[in-house]
This record gives sequence, structure tokens and C-alpha cells, in this order.
Amino acid sequence: MFTGLIEELGTVRRISTNPEGRVFEITAKKVLEQLAIGDSIAIDGTCLSVISLKNDGFTAQAVQETIARSTLNYFRNGIKVNLERAMPAVGRFGGHFVQGHVDGIAVISNIVNSGRAAVIRIDLPVGLTRYVVVKGSIAIDGISLTVAEKSGNLVSVSVIPLTLHDTNLSLKKNGDYVNIEVDMIAKYVEQFVSGNSDGDTNLVEKIRSWGYKNK
Repeated sequence: MFTGLIEELGTVRRISTNPEGRVFEITAKKVLEQLAIGDSIAIDGTCLSVISLKNDGFTAQAVQETIARSTLNYFRNGIKVNLERAMPAVGRFGGHFVQGHVDGIAVISNIVNSGRAAVIRIDLPVGLTRYVVVKGSIAIDGISLTVAEKSGNLVSVSVIPLTLHDTNLSLKKNGDYVNIEVDMIAKYVEQFVSGNSDGDTNLVEKIRSWGYKNK
């Protein structure tokens, strides 16, 4: 579990392949503190497992499914990536609950700079907008942000100067791809209301069975 508060910008130093997928070598400093082999770490919002440590960085494993569902497939040597270690059980909690399970890839459609801040508009994949509400939370490349506007598949977020400075959003441009993770609570609520694959009746049908009808 993560918070969406980025701890450090890392740099992709090397990308290699193995039978399981790809291995990403990342240069970093701050996140190395108390980081151990086997730990989870979010790279641009994608939860990966640390498989080795170095004095100036670490390597992380990604399997094919994760690569296909995220922007990892577009990673190249030298790019800057957002890094966050998994949230400690006794640590302070900021941002919102972020699992590191990417729901889809969005495209940046417009960036409007306002002084040192910015408003970024993204075009969400079909099917994800129902989980997004104005003033609600969304994770973009692992960054916890608040939805400012929503129109169809387009969602806008306001980014404060500190977040721009501490993340790779300041390096983004129109047409760039970003990882999207919608609020996990919205997904759980949807499943509860609509029922599940185990054959449970959805909540709406249960209410109707009790005699309540739509007006």
C-alpha cells in the first residue's frame, strides 16, 4: 500500500529482460533508506518488487502483465520516474490509499501553466470515468491528486508548485502517457452494489425484492 506522496525522483539507468519480464535498474538515494530485497516499491505508480540493491540504486522486477497494463513498456534509459516506498504500518498517512495496481494508461491532452502551478487535463480510458468524481482522489503516475473538473473522459487536476517540483509532472508534455489508478474505494463500492461473480444478488435487486420501487 502507498500514499501517493512521491519521495524521490529516480532515473532509469538500465533495462534488461529475463524469462519473467523486464528488470529495471533505477538510480536513487532517499528511497534506499531501510529498503530491502523483496520490498515493494512504486515506480510511476506501478508496484514492483525490489530484487537487488546497489550503493546508488536498486533493481526491480516487472512481469509481462504489469508491463502490458502500464507505461513500463515505454520506459527508456535516462527518463525520470516517481518513487515511493510502501507505507509503513506505523507511519503517518497522507494522500490517499494507492495500491500500485494500475487501472489503465491515459494520455495528457492539455497542460496549462499558471505561474509555478499547472492544470493538467488527461484523457482517461473508456470505463474508468465512472470511478472518478470531482473533488475525489486519483493517482497519476503514482501521485495522489484531487480531481478539479470532469467532462466525459476528460479529467483535470490542479498541481501545486511543490508537487511539480518533486515529481516528473514538470517534465510531461501533451501526448505523453501516464499511469492511472482510480480510487480503490469506488471500485469496492461498485462491486458491493452490483453484486459479484459468486452469484450474489446486487444491492439494487435486493432493495426491489423488499418492495421498494423506482419512482
